[in-house]
Amino acid sequence: MNHAPKTRWPELPTAAWRDTAATLQLWTQIAGKIRLAKSPWLNHSWHVTLYVTTRGLTTSPIPDGDRTFQIDFDFIDHVLLMSTSDGTERQFALSGQSVASFYAGIMAGLKELGIDVAIDEMPNEVPDPIRFSEDTQHASYDADAVRRFHQILVNCDRVFKQFRTSFVGKASPVHFFWGSFDLAVTRFSGRTAPQHPGGVPHLPDDVAQEAYSHEVSSAGFWPGGGAIDYPAFYSYAYPEPAGYRSAQVRPDAAFLSEALGEFILPYDAVRTAADPDRALLDFLQSSYEAAAVNANWDRDALECTPGRPGTVRPI
Repeated sequence: MNHAPKTRWPELPTAAWRDTAATLQLWTQIAGKIRLAKSPWLNHSWHVTLYVTTRGLTTSPIPDGDRTFQIDFDFIDHVLLMSTSDGTERQFALSGQSVASFYAGIMAGLKELGIDVAIDEMPNEVPDPIRFSEDTQHASYDADAVRRFHQILVNCDRVFKQFRTSFVGKASPVHFFWGSFDLAVTRFSGRTAPQHPGGVPHLPDDVAQEAYSHEVSSAGFWPGGGAIDYPAFYSYAYPEPAGYRSAQVRPDAAFLSEALGEFILPYDAVRTAADPDRALLDFLQSSYEAAAVNANWDRDALECTPGRPGTVRPI
């Protein structure tokens, strides 16, 4: 069966799958919190993220004593798969699940696999949070929309990884943050940053402060909501340097959101571009330069030519 979407960069208007997106975000939070509960802390909360796969999203291997286990969202066959390094697995269908039934299913599956884990049941970074085990309100699953969302993530992951190759300084993996429900990649100048003020809704201040302990330029993809109620690419700097907001960012559809203090490029501007990859790379590079130039990053030491398959990076 051909599961592929009809277009490489498919449409995904936020309003059309809003309920499904809200449900899916909460499901990813459950999986992410399981990884959080079992993983030693890594700088900037990199130990809690999910990663894009050919079929969906994964926790990657999570330690459990002398073995590991992994949780995978399969957005092609629409199942949740739990597997262990000793060859056992459990799975259940994503369709028809509320947050409460999903939570019950994943916890029962892990218990059957001999994995003992407890998580904080309160969602993070969402309005009006409901305990996972009590949330029967969020129970939407539009399989076609999820499949298109996955195709967008696959495209973004590929382009973000290409962008990452032109930086030799400290850079994050390309990873999916389940709290804010976005795929992100972050570059670091190497300098420490002033303490973050915190105040992120339903996120402990010490987590935000540790995440922004160093100066960054960060970019990503977000399916939309609130001030930007459509899918979009974003880019921001912390701390924000003088002159940042007046920088010229490409392509022409990009703009500075005063409400967010971030550069925004609507996803549809990329999707409909003659060369979507180039349009997105232009946004990533020019918004990074807005941070690096105005904050006086040591660009000669931090940047390099973009990577090419099979070719050693020249030094």
